[in-house]
Amino acid sequence: MSATTSASQEPAPILIPSLPNDIALNILARLPRSHHPLLSLVSKPFRSVFSSALFYTTRSLLLCSQPFLYVSIRIPTTSSLHWFTLFQNSPNPRKPPNFLVPLPPTPSPLLGSALVAVGPKIYVIGGCLKDIPSSHVWTLDCRFHSWESFPNMSISREFAAAGVVDGKIYVIGGCVVDTWARSKNWAEVFDPKIRTWESVDSSRENILREKWMHASAVVDGRFYAMADRNGVVYEPATKKWESVGGELDLGWRGRACVVDGVLYCYNFLGKIRGFDMKKGFWKELRGVEKELPRFLAGATMANVGGMLMVVWEKTGNGNGNGKEMEIWCAEIEVEKNVKEELWGKVKWCDVVHKVPIGSSIVHCLAVTL
Repeated sequence: MSATTSASQEPAPILIPSLPNDIALNILARLPRSHHPLLSLVSKPFRSVFSSALFYTTRSLLLCSQPFLYVSIRIPTTSSLHWFTLFQNSPNPRKPPNFLVPLPPTPSPLLGSALVAVGPKIYVIGGCLKDIPSSHVWTLDCRFHSWESFPNMSISREFAAAGVVDGKIYVIGGCVVDTWARSKNWAEVFDPKIRTWESVDSSRENILREKWMHASAVVDGRFYAMADRNGVVYEPATKKWESVGGELDLGWRGRACVVDGVLYCYNFLGKIRGFDMKKGFWKELRGVEKELPRFLAGATMANVGGMLMVVWEKTGNGNGNGKEMEIWCAEIEVEKNVKEELWGKVKWCDVVHKVPIGSSIVHCLAVTL
């Protein structure tokens, strides 16, 4: 008998003595992910099952998946984009309750990439290297924290807008419309299931096809992409384009996220504001003034399981060495009252990591695992 045949007939290692492995897997899949690192120390079978695709499929089928925050940070001492995930409610008494765990950096040191999450993967789209735009796409599989190269876009892009509608990735802008190829592919769509890119018709005369996009969001199946002067909205279901309304355009500058149909962003006056897409007006988020700093430098935010997570930079903390900068994070429960006012309740707010001075937060987004 060959070694290969013998190995294939070896029984699967027992997870929990006296229990069938399928029942043991069912039990382990229900445990919070914050407990997985400690449980991985119990045995090799535990460590193996926590890093298997079957384990995450079981969690999904049991409706036990959890949303997690991922943060990308540009650190001046290296050329790569560094990634972290927020570890919450640590059962280890030697660790703080909430802290960022470092992950493998992006393989290619690109600047100005667009980022989206589909399923358990984060897509890093385009960007530029030494002032040369790229069409490359990288994915971070957040189950195993491994990187993979995906099919390139039709054209190179930097500082494009990206959003996910019905499981497909739409990318807008990031290029000058000065050739036939760039005009045809100014907007593209990627289907992760079949791994192919297709152009999206954006030839309508009343659409201002800008190069630089500074923000994007998806609300009710409509993809919003904001340029420096204006913005566009694309609805894949109807294949219709239109311009962003003046009220939204005037108030939306910088990175944003959507919670319960309200688009939240941080403005230059030091306020978190929300735009109700149905009502068409901005409202200040009240109730957080006393627990958040007056200004949140480099602030970005994400919807993590219905909670508004805000991440920002803080310097001058008095630690004396002048070489480190703190990364802070706050988890905010938001709601709209009967008067259409937006209120927030800060669940926790604390420093979650320290990085060298000169670092900057690039983006944050949520992934469900």
